[in-house]
Amino acid sequence: MTRVAAVDCGTNSIRLLVADATVSNGASGTGATGELVDLDRRMTIVRLGQGVDRTGRLAPEALQRTFAACREYAAIIKEHGAERLRFVATSASRDAENRDEFVRGVLDILGVEPEVITGDQEAEFSFTGATKELAGGDHLPRPYLVVDIGGGSTEFVVGDDRVRAARSVDIGCVRMTERHLVRDGVVSDPPSAEQIAAMRADIETALDLAEQTVPLREARTLVGLAGSVTTVSAIAQELPEYDSEAINHSRVSHDRVREITEWLLRSTHAERAAVPSMHPGRVDVIGAGALVLLSIMERIGAQEVVVSEHDILDGIAWSIA
Repeated sequence: MTRVAAVDCGTNSIRLLVADATVSNGASGTGATGELVDLDRRMTIVRLGQGVDRTGRLAPEALQRTFAACREYAAIIKEHGAERLRFVATSASRDAENRDEFVRGVLDILGVEPEVITGDQEAEFSFTGATKELAGGDHLPRPYLVVDIGGGSTEFVVGDDRVRAARSVDIGCVRMTERHLVRDGVVSDPPSAEQIAAMRADIETALDLAEQTVPLREARTLVGLAGSVTTVSAIAQELPEYDSEAINHSRVSHDRVREITEWLLRSTHAERAAVPSMHPGRVDVIGAGALVLLSIMERIGAQEVVVSEHDILDGIAWSIA
């Protein structure tokens, strides 16, 4: 057993997992099974990717929000006595001209250099995190298509026990919102039909790109990860508050995803903020994230999505266990 700490810093949020990891080799000796026992799992909305799609740079205020969260996480990691720490940074910091400033700040606070990983690496971590706990059961038909809808990008991974093909494309919920739903610095409330149509066309183009590498339509089980998908599940279940246990491995039908997406895209900020399971940091970007999910389901003909609370963060933890 190894006590590990994993940090996933994305475009919209930064997350921490401190866990005790036990790895068991499968019959093939590949180390395909195991157990993570959470000691602390938390998420902070920092919007690191604020304006990156437009300016190509990390905004000073976004860096300060992220560094404040890192200082909080450093104290938690020290308190739990984690033996190993890995900090992975994804889409926003890949794209930014001034990412060296981000790297120096994290190194000063946490003592480790953030690894600005490629989209393909991000996809593999997501697949491992989402499917390792499914490996021991046969209740879900394979191959899986794991989709991780982040703030700046979405990762697509098809695989059985291992990754067969993966691709990252730039259709995250923050990027789509900033690109299509912002006018004069303000998110449209609600967006116009023309804005939604332009966003949908952008998503479809990105799906065409993903299909050049990943056989999306060969998947027999769609597994959805990250905040946009888990929030859709929480809304579908009409949860009185965000409940990870109720959300993990829940299933949401295509029709229900469509209903929720349509409501999110015609609702006002106040109406979305009133949803009890909605994180305040997702209110303005959840419509775009839900539309990405709906577009994927329609592209592959999926009748439902299996929602997982285990994702890239768990994959990072497994990688250092």
